[in-house]
Amino acid sequence: MTIRDRIFDKIEELDITQKRFSELTGIAESTISDWKKKRTNPTADKIMVICKVLDVTPEWLLSGIEPEGKRGNPKEWYAIDAETESGKLVTAFNAMDKAQQARIMGYVEAMISGGLLE
Repeated sequence: MTIRDRIFDKIEELDITQKRFSELTGIAESTISDWKKKRTNPTADKIMVICKVLDVTPEWLLSGIEPEGKRGNPKEWYAIDAETESGKLVTAFNAMDKAQQARIMGYVEAMISGGLLE
């Protein structure tokens, strides 16, 4: 997931419009629209104001990683070689949009509840 993806996911989660996000950040609507249409990320000078408005840490916005204790339960982290099957699976999953990821997770959860995975 990219910085741009995290921004738009958080905007959706907070149920604010791009116009309102523009007003809150002072970033031109056309710039925000370009991030979405052209699949680009914001410039470094915009990161802090985006974090403030979305109430996220710069670490999360840039990497998707929350500092321990910031949100939810502590996370378990794994290092996976990208060239292994597991690494390729994780890379492919992260490249999917939210709907595709939800579909995959539904399939995995069905396998777990059906006793196919332990």
